[in-house]
Amino acid sequence: MDMISEHVCHGGVQRFYRHDSKAIGLPMRFSIFIPAQAAQGPVPALFYLAGLTCTEETFAIKAGAQQFAAQEGLVLVSPDTSPRGAGIEGETTSWDFGEGAGFYVDASQAPWSQHYRMESYIHELRQLVIDELPVDGKRVGIFGHSMGGHGALTLALRRPDLFSSVSAFAPIAAPSRCPWGHKAFNGYLGPDQAGWLAHDASALMAAQEQAPFPKGILIDQGLADKFLEEQLYPEVFEDACRAVGQPVELRRHAGYDHGYYFISSFIADHVRFHGRQLKEITS
Repeated sequence: MDMISEHVCHGGVQRFYRHDSKAIGLPMRFSIFIPAQAAQGPVPALFYLAGLTCTEETFAIKAGAQQFAAQEGLVLVSPDTSPRGAGIEGETTSWDFGEGAGFYVDASQAPWSQHYRMESYIHELRQLVIDELPVDGKRVGIFGHSMGGHGALTLALRRPDLFSSVSAFAPIAAPSRCPWGHKAFNGYLGPDQAGWLAHDASALMAAQEQAPFPKGILIDQGLADKFLEEQLYPEVFEDACRAVGQPVELRRHAGYDHGYYFISSFIADHVRFHGRQLKEITS
């Protein structure tokens, strides 16, 4: 693991790393904010999964989350959104598939299956930061935006033993129903739509026998989001939560769109939401 750069930030440090990923089979990059409290020992961590076209730098530069993580004593980790330079024909042709659009699934279809293994990569990265940095592995949360909101919800629902809290900004909440999801799942997972449901947050929630996150899930959605009607379907996830008794707060905000002006407006609420839940966990 090689540190690319380090910057003092809100009393802590913002770092960028490169490392060789076994899951991906290529070098990967991630950003991490480490608060001052980590000097006294391991602290809780919060993973942020970014959306389409983003990199490991996007969240660190645009969201303004470090000041609130410093107050809460939380590490912030943000991985890249896909492999880079896999050498697959057409991987840079579309902005919503291939490079920058890994969708946080392990591809089963050639040629993507060799390197596009983003679900396994997130688990690999989680263990890496626990092993190498001052992170308390028993207190790890996850959140994300758009494609990353999809990733956060599905990874948390698939592995609640690894992620103790979850939230999202404008998530692709029912990818089996929307064009983005159809394109990604067809390409990465193949045409059998029954297999897609294992990576669809609304379907995963609907299949639960009881609330997997009894302390609640927080979702923020802008009502001026141009992708809301065709791509996101937060109401489907909300209905699935209601059916299984999962507490969820879906906040709808008039005038806000899909971008980082929206995210930065409510990032403090999400960091504090995770901070409360993760601090309640005892060793």
